[in-house]
Amino acid sequence: MISNLEVLLIPETLTSGQYATVYNFLSLVIAAQLFTALFLLISLPRILPRYRQAITVAIVVCGIAAYHYFRIFDSFKAAFGSESIGGTGDYVQVVGESFNEGYRYVDWLLTVPLLLLELIAVLALARKVQTGLILRLLPAAALMIILGYPGEISGDNTVRGIFGLLSTLPFLYILYVLFVQLTKSLGNQPASVRGTLSRLRFLLLLSWGVYPIAYLLPLLNIAGSDAWVFKQVGYSVADIIAKAVYALIIFYVARLKSYDDDPDFASRELSTEDAPAVSSK
Repeated sequence: MISNLEVLLIPETLTSGQYATVYNFLSLVIAAQLFTALFLLISLPRILPRYRQAITVAIVVCGIAAYHYFRIFDSFKAAFGSESIGGTGDYVQVVGESFNEGYRYVDWLLTVPLLLLELIAVLALARKVQTGLILRLLPAAALMIILGYPGEISGDNTVRGIFGLLSTLPFLYILYVLFVQLTKSLGNQPASVRGTLSRLRFLLLLSWGVYPIAYLLPLLNIAGSDAWVFKQVGYSVADIIAKAVYALIIFYVARLKSYDDDPDFASRELSTEDAPAVSSK
């Protein structure tokens, strides 16, 4: 059921350009998540078994995201219909329908903890250290999303600000663990992946940074159809970076670590990659 307050945050009309922009970006996210998941599934044998858990989690994340973007896509089409206002080219919100932003929060509630699990799994740390990181990071990630949702659907800026502040607290804790506690574990990683793993944390920070900016738009009195379209585009781009691009980097790290762990595996893989193409003559 969609909150009446949520309806207040959705524009009544969109121009044809705004409608096409949201439509195309939602379609782009679906394609990015689906084909990233397909690529990772096909490529699982190209890494050692000990790192396949991380890639399996990445496949699940992309699958969850694709499913929810299908739902978001359908919700968007239902909310604004398929016919423009007589002769103007603008799209009007259909009476009795609304765009359900809640799908995003259900997606984030499931995928954000799993994104952190991907990183922990690919590190292949000692079981005690790995368990400690999971018990700290995953509940904090879920709490961050849960606390943000009441503010997202509220038309009251005070309520929005309070829950925004509350959700920031677990976010800061996650950053502390990633940039302070996790740094201690990077020294145990192969030299070939330390830099990539270190930058991977900044990629998460960069992509996650889009969400609070979009969240703050109403508090900054930035509203209307342009702001709403900007928010949808921002969320879409951030989800591609945080899920699909992030997953491909995790796969790259898993490949390099596989080479470092097993020289024979590396020799077989690299000889296959470097083999000359068979002549058709």
